[in-house]
Amino acid sequence: MIGIVNYKTGNFGTIAKILTRKKIPWKEIISSEDVQLVEKIIFPGVGHFGKAMQHLHESNLFSALNHAVIEQKKPVLGICLGMQIMAKNSEEGNEKGFGWIDADVVKFSVSDSYRFKIPHTGWNTASIHKESVLFKNVTNFDFYFVHGFHIVCHDKSDVLCTTTYDYEFVSSFQKNNIFAVQFHPEKSHQQGEIIFENFINLT
Repeated sequence: MIGIVNYKTGNFGTIAKILTRKKIPWKEIISSEDVQLVEKIIFPGVGHFGKAMQHLHESNLFSALNHAVIEQKKPVLGICLGMQIMAKNSEEGNEKGFGWIDADVVKFSVSDSYRFKIPHTGWNTASIHKESVLFKNVTNFDFYFVHGFHIVCHDKSDVLCTTTYDYEFVSSFQKNNIFAVQFHPEKSHQQGEIIFENFINLT
């Protein structure tokens, strides 16, 4: 059973449709009780960091999710905003993140705002820094991005991939059972589908 956290982000339904099409059992996580009924967790991501964290606290999901990921070691996949809320802090709002990795979220600071539009939108290439089961059988590393903020990992050993948009930024990381991607696999065609399959098939 895969749990999809509904913290009022824009692409919850897209992730749900993908799992339904693949005939993968899934459950919407909207309460702390739901967290204990799933084996793996997906954080979709379109929205505002601060508002997302506020909702997780107000719905009593923060502590339950923290326990499931850190204490019970349930695999978790964060997508875009879902990746960013795993960090300690963000320049987007005043709320603290989960702090599951030693990282912060910063706004893009490009050298030429005419050439490099923010948010960074469209297809770009991820460069692999270390092997991970998340990218098993992936041969095309072009993925679809939509984001105005990005992760800065302070522990480089957590970094799976980087992408260059004016400058290099972290586009995927992994720390033990915690997986995350800045791009949108649900919008990235076959290579994105493989990433979902790899996460679902984790043992």
